[in-house]
Amino acid sequence: MISNHSSIEAEGSVPIKMWTRGVPVEEVARRQLENIAALPIVHPWVAVMPDVHYGIGATVGSVIPTRHAIIPAAVGVDIGCGMMAVETTIEAKRLPDNLAKIRAAIEKAVPHGRSERGRDRGAWGEPPETVDDAWGELAPGFERISAKHPKVTRSNHRVHLGTLGTGNHFIEVCVDETDHVWVMLHSGSRGVGNSIGSYFIELARRDMERQDRRLPDWNLSYFEEGNPHFADYIEAVDWAQRYAAMNRELMMQATLSAMKHTKQLPKFKVTDVAVNCHHNHVQKELHYGEDLYVTRKGAVRAGPGELGIIPGSMGTRSYIVRGRGNPESFCSSSHGAGRAMSRSEARQRFTLKDHRLATEGVECRKDRDVIDETPGAYKSIDAVMEAQTDLVEVIHTLKQVVCVKG
Repeated sequence: MISNHSSIEAEGSVPIKMWTRGVPVEEVARRQLENIAALPIVHPWVAVMPDVHYGIGATVGSVIPTRHAIIPAAVGVDIGCGMMAVETTIEAKRLPDNLAKIRAAIEKAVPHGRSERGRDRGAWGEPPETVDDAWGELAPGFERISAKHPKVTRSNHRVHLGTLGTGNHFIEVCVDETDHVWVMLHSGSRGVGNSIGSYFIELARRDMERQDRRLPDWNLSYFEEGNPHFADYIEAVDWAQRYAAMNRELMMQATLSAMKHTKQLPKFKVTDVAVNCHHNHVQKELHYGEDLYVTRKGAVRAGPGELGIIPGSMGTRSYIVRGRGNPESFCSSSHGAGRAMSRSEARQRFTLKDHRLATEGVECRKDRDVIDETPGAYKSIDAVMEAQTDLVEVIHTLKQVVCVKG
């Protein structure tokens, strides 16, 4: 297969291989990528996905392989953020004409939204038994981490497990190309992941300052193997990634249960097609004969035959994909459409009328508080998919009919 990528090379830096043909790339994102490529720990190159855009700490849509070191800010603060999707036996023709009750049932079943007046709408008042059982599995690991780093104890952990969050996190009911109904959702490690990520990002920065290291950007501070903080971070990030995967599983259970209890749908089951994948994570992998720490900052692992999810925006198509195992991308693909503009710019540029037109036919919020998530704020998912045909193949195309946003 012909490769879709182009390369940028600068003296003193590793190459930057970009799968961005036909997709715009911000100049600030390019500069950020150049800073990453200049780090001595990065090897053999940086891979850039077509949904690339400027991010806090490191560029969203980048795959960063490092030797004997990890950059906490590249993993970010929503450690283990990712997607889950399951196929159901419901046929589209069995959906009710009005989907408002289904959306309301999901919103009631899964805590979501921003905190206001001292109340965290996105947390449990008292977690249900299923959440407490899951927390029981995760609690010992968290206790080991917090014993060494007490600051992370002051975080929402148990009460955020099985909850959605805000921003671009969502739960959707979708219909595929065969008119079968899917449930798909997007979330990560919530408050506890933010606490762990923020804490270790600051710890890495202080380590770099003490060592008098010169970095192109302090946000790219890193831990090297042998540093006691390195082992602690590995333990903490692995735990947060497990928390994130469990969080998605619990929300999926709650969503499916809520749908069944609406009495709006026929009796249904879930098929054996299910995907649960991270797109903000780090793991040790073998590439080109070397053990490397591969950080995917807004990118999905797409190994040979591996299933992944690439969502569009709240008014466009999403894709269930199978990885082609392209070695040059370190077996990775994009994690979505990618933002075309900042949230503040989207709020200024788009009107409620624009948003309502863009989400026509979708049962979702159509108020001013979700304007920053309107489809026009994102890149074209069609262009993004065209730019990575050598990374993944599409096996299902989904279009949402219900979208729950935080």
